[in-house]
Amino acid sequence: MTLFERSEAIFEDENVLHDDYQPESLEERDEELEQYTAYLQPVINGSQPRNIFLYGKTGVGKTAVTKYLLRHLEEDAKQYDDLTVTTVYLNCEDLTSSYRVAVELVNTFREPSEQISRTGYPLNAVYEKLWAELDQIGGMVLIVLDEVDYIGDDDSILYQLPRARSNEKIEHARIGIIGISNDFKYREKLDPRVEDTLCERELHFPPYDANELQNILEKRAALAFKDGILEGDVVPLCAAFAAQDKGSARQGLDLLLEAGDLARRRNDPVVTEDHVREAKQLLEKQRIEESMKELTSHGHLTLLAVVTATVVDPSQIPFQKQQLYEQYQDLAVATNRDPLGGRAFHNHLAELSMLGILDRTKRNEGRGGGIYYEYEIDVPIDAALSTLEHLHMSDELDMESLRQNAENQGLL
Repeated sequence: MTLFERSEAIFEDENVLHDDYQPESLEERDEELEQYTAYLQPVINGSQPRNIFLYGKTGVGKTAVTKYLLRHLEEDAKQYDDLTVTTVYLNCEDLTSSYRVAVELVNTFREPSEQISRTGYPLNAVYEKLWAELDQIGGMVLIVLDEVDYIGDDDSILYQLPRARSNEKIEHARIGIIGISNDFKYREKLDPRVEDTLCERELHFPPYDANELQNILEKRAALAFKDGILEGDVVPLCAAFAAQDKGSARQGLDLLLEAGDLARRRNDPVVTEDHVREAKQLLEKQRIEESMKELTSHGHLTLLAVVTATVVDPSQIPFQKQQLYEQYQDLAVATNRDPLGGRAFHNHLAELSMLGILDRTKRNEGRGGGIYYEYEIDVPIDAALSTLEHLHMSDELDMESLRQNAENQGLL
């Protein structure tokens, strides 16, 4: 008896909806493609590559457009005998220093048997190895540093790489850096010399609107699903949900994939709006749970304070820190924990904002009111409640009543 058999009732090719799928053409990014292509033109001309900084929220096409253009750039360069183009892609999420980036680059260029350890070398020694590898490759070398803001303040690699040739560290290669970030403010934290270099050319990717997202999703859905499987409002609903949130194509595609998966698991003949709505709840809950894995108990209490304040009096949304701090103090006492000070509580609010669980807005009331932040929950209340309920923080917390109150307030 077989445990697994192929299920072919819903999907034609679900890989089309995954993050690593590379489409043959890109939708709704004509203006960005044209400008980006112009920035890369010097490479084909055999001139020094420009350093390019891309910014925009997650899922708006920065990485997809970059990979698409570089794939074509490498292919088109083959028609010229005097030109070689090498592209390298690194995601810096786990490369939180110039040292780690430099080591990763060296190992990317080397055979597995010749790779170096991630510890034990002085930074200058790693740079020397990197210059040797780059010179051996020669030609045009474009290095993509996705999520470059993870490097943080230790940004010497962003200064050293573009200047390696002018500083006579390399002779046979010309280096171009493409930095990609979700946070435009990252550039403000850079050393001015690094900022001038990395941001030689800038390109902003705005969020997609609902019509743009619907066009993108329709193209993918036509390839991903069997004919007649999607009810008529499924794609528009996925597009609308994604547009209302962050304007992210990735979010819309994830909704389509999860909705299709729900239908498949239940042996439903078609994918409906109900599948999409349930998929949205599941994905939000998963996102919150993933974000909260590394939070302390006081981080959990901070989120609960925001949820409780929202349920108790929705008319007060958004909330200032002091309103939330009083709620947090009561919850800490109720769970037999010593409340943190105001500054530490503020740090937890900032962390939840960074994770996308809270929305934080800066207010400036001038001399009389000063500068302060306001906060509100930025995920569905139901998903936040479900996550907090599963934490079992204390028997003293009446989560059932809190959920009932949220229902009475029309928040669920």
